[in-house]
Amino acid sequence: MDPTSRVLVLYTGGTIGMRRNARGVYEPVRGWFAEQVEKQPQLHDPTQPLFTTRPSSSGRRIHYDISAYEQPLDSANLDLSHWARFATDIERAYDDYDAFVVVHGTDTMAYTASALAFMLEGLAKPVILTGAQIPIEQLRNDALDNLLGALGIAGHYAIPEVGLYFHHKLLRGCRATKVDAIGLDAFDSPNLPPLVEVGVDVDVDWDHVLPTPTTPLKVHKTLDPHVAALRLYPGMTRRILENFLAPPLAGLVLETFGAGNAPDRSDDLIGVLREASERGVVILNVSQCLRGRVRPSYAAGQALVDAGVVPGADMTPEAALSKLAFLLGTGLPVDEVRRLAGRSLRGELTEDEPG
Repeated sequence: MDPTSRVLVLYTGGTIGMRRNARGVYEPVRGWFAEQVEKQPQLHDPTQPLFTTRPSSSGRRIHYDISAYEQPLDSANLDLSHWARFATDIERAYDDYDAFVVVHGTDTMAYTASALAFMLEGLAKPVILTGAQIPIEQLRNDALDNLLGALGIAGHYAIPEVGLYFHHKLLRGCRATKVDAIGLDAFDSPNLPPLVEVGVDVDVDWDHVLPTPTTPLKVHKTLDPHVAALRLYPGMTRRILENFLAPPLAGLVLETFGAGNAPDRSDDLIGVLREASERGVVILNVSQCLRGRVRPSYAAGQALVDAGVVPGADMTPEAALSKLAFLLGTGLPVDEVRRLAGRSLRGELTEDEPG
């Protein structure tokens, strides 16, 4: 008998399964995604039960079950409660499947991938998010290729991470960011190479894949919603920053210039940040630049550290925001949250080597 991997596909919504309505606008429609998948001959072996692929070059088949949410969502409408639901659904089915594919809208996919990476502690099976820029119902689409790629990797490679598969690449979920609103190569991982690249061959970069955990899966479902992100800009006033940092804010991702710099010629902004840190707000510094990392190499950057702001190294804003929501939701003391915010928990940042 051919070896078969079992994969659960969670269809949450997104462009991949949308249908054009009477006004000519795409919208998610209940049941439409599964109907369209069933019509794709590339996703089925007619000699096998429905939703079973043909054998791959290694002789392995993938049997996948589709669990579609009753009301599929445009990912722009997602909030933290949806992340908790996705994590809970994976937890419930964890022992019954070898891997999971989360079909998701592209707009907030990088946020969900980052959040699930932190929420699924001890993950020992692949969890891969994918979606499309063009719906699967269209003659010319990227949906089929992305879905096939995500299923293939999930069913063949024991990568114990949350990943994001798009346009022939599997990226670490908490390293991914959306970089193109109209192109098919919509996601990138600016500070970490892809974990997998799919061409004629499938090239897995095992050197960068995280080791398989030795502890059982632990799912963190409580996230602190009192987190936000703020992009610095020239001329930002003290009053604006004070209003932004006012209670009930508990955590802030501060997107700074270059290698982590902020205005320091007066105490206006730095003073506000210091005051917020002293009353317990956790502030995490990430760069506005796609590539590179926060380093307190300049006085303008060191002033932030002196004010209690945590350097976020090369984290994406998506990873930083979901990490703060996760850490603050654990109930840990603020000092411990600050310590962990600047440490790599799921491979989301590059730590300085000792020495």
